Amino acid sequence: MKQQTNLTKRWWILAAGVVTMLFAGILYAWSILKLPLAEELGYAPSTLALNFTLTMSFFCLGGFLSGKLARRIGTRYTIILAGLMAGLGYVLTSRLGAENTFLLYFTYALLAGLGIGMAYIVIISTVNSWFPDRRGLSSGALMMGFGASTLLLGKIADRLFASAIGWRSTYVIIGVAIAVVIVLSSLVIKAPDASVTLPQKKKGNAARQERFEVRDYTPSEMIRRFSFWRAFIALVCLTAVGSSVISFARDLALSVGAEAALATTLVGVLAVCNGLGRILTGAIFDAMGRRFTMIAAGILTIFAAGVTLIAVSVGSVVLCVIGLCLTGLSYGTSPTVSSAFTSSFYGQKYFATNLSISNFNLMVASFIATACSSLQMSTGGYTAPFILLLALAAVALALNISIKKP
Repeated sequence: MKQQTNLTKRWWILAAGVVTMLFAGILYAWSILKLPLAEELGYAPSTLALNFTLTMSFFCLGGFLSGKLARRIGTRYTIILAGLMAGLGYVLTSRLGAENTFLLYFTYALLAGLGIGMAYIVIISTVNSWFPDRRGLSSGALMMGFGASTLLLGKIADRLFASAIGWRSTYVIIGVAIAVVIVLSSLVIKAPDASVTLPQKKKGNAARQERFEVRDYTPSEMIRRFSFWRAFIALVCLTAVGSSVISFARDLALSVGAEAALATTLVGVLAVCNGLGRILTGAIFDAMGRRFTMIAAGILTIFAAGVTLIAVSVGSVVLCVIGLCLTGLSYGTSPTVSSAFTSSFYGQKYFATNLSISNFNLMVASFIATACSSLQMSTGGYTAPFILLLALAAVALALNISIKKP
């Protein structure tokens, strides 16, 4: 009876984690949230692109700091601190003026990015500790919530921008909602006690089992492994494709002739596919194993970049829609692969810190996204950026094929 109670409890904890990640994922709705800053305050595209890069940088740094904070002050207080920081970041962003670029970097990038990065790692590591038998599915569900935020909350924010509420009040609403949800989640999301018995992963098809010593690697041991750096660079390349497209998704759709309403909707469609890709990747990881999943992710990303490149070359809205859907799916593979790969290769004991290190791929990828935006502005089109992204996808596939053991 006790084990049955634990099994029921873990699904409630996962549900709480998904809801919390849904609100935290508003950080990725930047292509929508930046609109009033460009239209009403006159922020330059380069300023907004740099803010996205800084946001991803502080997001990664927040994840790294959260592991250390959780050990010092506990999971609950780390989540509370993360929620308050993220909420305050959005509330203060509502006070921006036309020339306050430094304040933008401080409120949105540093406060919101750092806070959400802290919540992200703590929630994933804590919830996943309840699912040793279904770590891929757990990671995928959490990532789905994070990715779906752009469609659900981003769409709501876009409508509120156009309403009498206005963008400033909308930012305040977002900040308060994020703070409340994340802080309340700290009451539910907690690691299982040592006395809790949870089902372990069953051995699957022997052909899919990777043969290597299973043990817990410390962060310093992990970063000394060549396998880690191959996976890290592969994740940078994979993430760069989705990160770049997310940063200019709406403008990309407009460039091929899409109507403004459709372009905004496509940002949401990209997010839906992103979330779908995350949970599908988790399920595939559990069923087919690490190697199959990572190679499939590389192939999918090549198709995504290739189709979108053709779309912008010929000006096809239909191909652009297909390309954005594929890009969303491919981008969804990256965070789930990062989480599941880190735990399966380097163990669970130091998972939170190891995952936060692995997630620094987002920061590197964000610089590539900024470079793609600069390349687009200098060339006046999206062809050159997507040639670069297609090349990166090919590199990712080659690296994924080469990874065989820790």
